[in-house]
Amino acid sequence: MPVPTVNPDVAVLRSLPSPGAYLCGLTWDGRQLWHSDQQAGEVYALDPEDGSVRHTLSCPGARADLTFHDGRLWQIGMRPKRFLLLDPGSGELVERRAIEPSNGRVCGAEVRPEGVWVCLRRPPVVQLRSVDTVEVLREFPVVGNPSGLTEVDGVVYYTDFEDVVIRGYDVETGEQVFSEAATGSPTGLTYDGRHLWYCDFPGKALRAIAPLDRGARS
Repeated sequence: MPVPTVNPDVAVLRSLPSPGAYLCGLTWDGRQLWHSDQQAGEVYALDPEDGSVRHTLSCPGARADLTFHDGRLWQIGMRPKRFLLLDPGSGELVERRAIEPSNGRVCGAEVRPEGVWVCLRRPPVVQLRSVDTVEVLREFPVVGNPSGLTEVDGVVYYTDFEDVVIRGYDVETGEQVFSEAATGSPTGLTYDGRHLWYCDFPGKALRAIAPLDRGARS
């Protein structure tokens, strides 16, 4: 992984401490943030008010982003990468779901009603895949080196660790409509209904920014 970059002058709306040191995935289950740490091999349920750890799950295979769907945490993990479906209460590994092709490029994911959005590196693309089969339904090219991903109001956002930026693409047109610098090299990304939250890798913290103004797009 490249040396993380820090931009201390970038303003954020909120910040929470990270319990670990190797920040990977981030997601929102409607009540709390979930964050995974590759080095610790753990997934944490975090209080969205102060960042305190409510619950810890063991997941030694954690490698990248995670998402929440139908009562399960979907962690991108293992080699080759696949979805590890975890019970958020017990931490039990309920299912392994393959992500083809199994070449390790997939890095970000978020399940939405239309399917599971993922981003891949080299070549950098965003894909919509079937939740049931993980087959590709559609795809469009993006720029940079995608890491974490989420989707809000028809815009797919992803973090770029190397360029230290969060980008957003309109899912209908495939055009970039959002770009904002991050405070530190960003990894996991999610949306809590108000803020975009991303993992600040060098800062060992979670940072919140505003998504694209919906009124400005109309």
